[in-house]
Amino acid sequence: MAEKRKLGNSGIEVHPLCLGGNVFGWTIDESTSFKILDGFAAVDFDFIDTADVYSRWAPGNKGGESETIIGNWMKMRGNRKDVIVATKCGLEMAPDKKGLSKRYILRAAEDSLKRLQTDYIDLYQAHKDDPSTPLEETLEAFAQLIKQGKVRAIGASNYKAERLVRALNVSRKQRLPRYESLQPWYNLYDRVEYEAALEPLCLKEGLGVIPYFSLASGFLTGKYRSKSDMAGKARGARVEKYLHERGFRILESLDKVAAEYNATPARVALAWLIARPSITAPIASATKLDQLADLIEATKLKLDAEAIDLLNAASAEAAEPAVSEAV
Repeated sequence: MAEKRKLGNSGIEVHPLCLGGNVFGWTIDESTSFKILDGFAAVDFDFIDTADVYSRWAPGNKGGESETIIGNWMKMRGNRKDVIVATKCGLEMAPDKKGLSKRYILRAAEDSLKRLQTDYIDLYQAHKDDPSTPLEETLEAFAQLIKQGKVRAIGASNYKAERLVRALNVSRKQRLPRYESLQPWYNLYDRVEYEAALEPLCLKEGLGVIPYFSLASGFLTGKYRSKSDMAGKARGARVEKYLHERGFRILESLDKVAAEYNATPARVALAWLIARPSITAPIASATKLDQLADLIEATKLKLDAEAIDLLNAASAEAAEPAVSEAV
């Protein structure tokens, strides 16, 4: 079992893997989601990430499906105290339900608590920066939730370095709770934006880092090697941008290291993240138990310096412009 790591200065400790809840109620139904959650808990892993907006984008959904499934699971298993629940607010749930105003955050938190069937959230995150709302107002809302015992710690997702610095300074000056974690888009392929400015900041400030798209929408598992592999896949459209010379070079390096360690490309890609000093726990999702087993095994894989150097060299992207998106 991998040792637990501190999530910033929150007092929360987690294993170096966070289960992504974005697939619950989207690509897998409640019954299958329960099997994945049971499998995760069976090996004493406990860190689960979701968001109120998951999975509003799916036909017939309105948002809140993932939280509802996780809430039903915790209620049925009676294991709330054994689970570290991270959720997020701020993305649009409806025209009048979005952003990071104090009024909306307080409302969104109550909605999430109800769906999760709990009276507290372990890590409550701003899903995306809201430049239209003063940082003071946003942090005051989170402070109120912490004071009320409804939230244990707060985090930021999809924040640029400049805005994260400002938020941390506001917390210091106003004596408000600070963001203890960052959830950035980061993986072996998408490196520049995080490594250039966010990583040094997180290391300096002692923030926990829980990157999403850790497997680049499945590309780093090696299952997408041509356009024909994307046909009929829910995430297929997101993978096409990786199918070029650099992407194939990365897959080749993953294959090589995987062969050396008798592992899989997915395990190696996650182990590379876990080995990075700034990373607390990469987020990865699974729709099948064998995929989940692969994620768990990644936490046991210790890459040597030679393997890490090989992966770093193959994925170097200095020749390409950084791509920035928020999800």
